[in-house]
Amino acid sequence: MPGRRIDVHTHALTEGVIVELLARGFRPTGGYTMSVQWTPEAALAYMDRQGIAAQVVSMPMSFAGFDDDPEFGTRVSRMINEGNAELIAKHPGRFGAFATLPGDGPEQALTELAYALDELHLDGVVLTSNVAGHYFGDPFLEPVLSELERRQVPVFVHPVDSPCIDILGFGRPSSIVEFPFDTARNITNGLYTGFFQRHPDLRLILAHCGGALPTLGWRIGEHTVMGRGPDDADIDPAHVAQVLRGLYYETALAGSRNSLLPTLEAPTGPPPQRPPWSETSPTSPASTASRPSNSAASNATTHYGSFHDSPDGVKGRPPTRFGGTRAVKVHRPAPRRPGWRQRRNLWAHQFPRRSFRPRQARRTTASPSRRSAAGPAATPPEDRVG
Repeated sequence: MPGRRIDVHTHALTEGVIVELLARGFRPTGGYTMSVQWTPEAALAYMDRQGIAAQVVSMPMSFAGFDDDPEFGTRVSRMINEGNAELIAKHPGRFGAFATLPGDGPEQALTELAYALDELHLDGVVLTSNVAGHYFGDPFLEPVLSELERRQVPVFVHPVDSPCIDILGFGRPSSIVEFPFDTARNITNGLYTGFFQRHPDLRLILAHCGGALPTLGWRIGEHTVMGRGPDDADIDPAHVAQVLRGLYYETALAGSRNSLLPTLEAPTGPPPQRPPWSETSPTSPASTASRPSNSAASNATTHYGSFHDSPDGVKGRPPTRFGGTRAVKVHRPAPRRPGWRQRRNLWAHQFPRRSFRPRQARRTTASPSRRSAAGPAATPPEDRVG
């Protein structure tokens, strides 16, 4: 039976798109293999088993033309977006889609953006952590990101290979460490170039809990006063903390304490936006997606939240197929008072010289008020006279 969760990280690779990509020699770096061939029927069955109301599908790559085929990027992007629109029409209420934009240049990307959102009525846009080596803050991306900010649609940021993957990848799948690092590299470049000062209202969803970003958040902020590049913006640790707390973090392949705890403290101060929940199907094996630390019934949903549409609306966007809004709202969890063990450990960390004896040991000697209330204390047998 469908639940209320919305999986925002699912890659729908149709047969036609796969054939087109294989014909141009696209292969995952390091011999990475897909765990299963995606089909609508398999996706619906999986959602029903896991209590998922809907999946928002996306393509985690951007495409540009070649010398012998300059229209390749625009053609494949249009094929993906129209295929996703057909999928949504066949299964209303169960699927949404982030639009794919060609990576040839701003003009081509803006044309496809208008078509995907205004005519196909897709739910947002997926951008890769770099587009042909261009990161947030690069003038190449400014027109597209300005339009996305104006439209107030969610932007799903998914990592891809860095331009130096041949050196940094060591021939292994990029998803091991390079994907998390490229997400952090993208947001860090945006911070230091003043990108988030120019675009404070962008609604960004970072895949995989932001990769390495939450763990490095404090370090990134402190380096704004230790030294910046000659062309960097005038930012400080408070700006870094404000930006990181305003991002959305989804939990695909990151549903463990190692990823979730830094994300919830990204980097200091109040909790960040509640993480959207997802399972990055079908690129991750079912055993990984359903593992207790990454499943809907465990950390990612029960304790840290799931991705729900807001019935109240966000910034006046009209209702969409999920009964909510186009710009999706993530609810902040209610704060929970830490237990006595957590308070004791925190106190011991702050004041290490204080000894923390067990509660029973501290009460072995009754206070004077308790002795007077209970009557004269009994004399130990060895101290009795006679």
